[in-house]
Amino acid sequence: MQKRILLFLLINAAACLGLGAQQLTRFAVVDLPKVYTAFFRDSRAVREFEERSARVQADVDRMTREIQDLKSKQADASLRGDQSESLRLESEIYRKSEALKDYYRIKTAELEDQKRRLSQSSTFLDQVYDEIRYIAESEGYSMVLNLKESTGILWYSPTVDITDKLIQNLLTKARR
Repeated sequence: MQKRILLFLLINAAACLGLGAQQLTRFAVVDLPKVYTAFFRDSRAVREFEERSARVQADVDRMTREIQDLKSKQADASLRGDQSESLRLESEIYRKSEALKDYYRIKTAELEDQKRRLSQSSTFLDQVYDEIRYIAESEGYSMVLNLKESTGILWYSPTVDITDKLIQNLLTKARR
């Protein structure tokens, strides 16, 4: 009888140890571009980026209007039968169109580089990762995935999306 009780107690103890050793793995996801947009919306660096982007767009618009004006003048010259003026304008239109393409390509690459540098600012990333670690540890998440850069996420429940909580925590700390 004592052997049965002892065996029963050993089996229960082993089962309890086994259950206690198992840990439920919890995942969370974060939309980092959304965090970046919400947190840095009013920062000086973002304002400078937006101003530079607006200047580039204004230049592109101005150059496009100039090309349209030249096309209009070329059509008028063709209607008047002025072939030399029409050919000269056609050449100028081509030259300005190529300049616009080059300008657009170069400025777009510069803006993309500036945007990438903004989003990878070590200060920003340190703050975000510290806050992600805090939320994950305090709420029991084993892993936090970047929603926008992981091609392995096929589906997730909105209950594991901690993006809004992360934004709120970052904004609260920024106000201090």
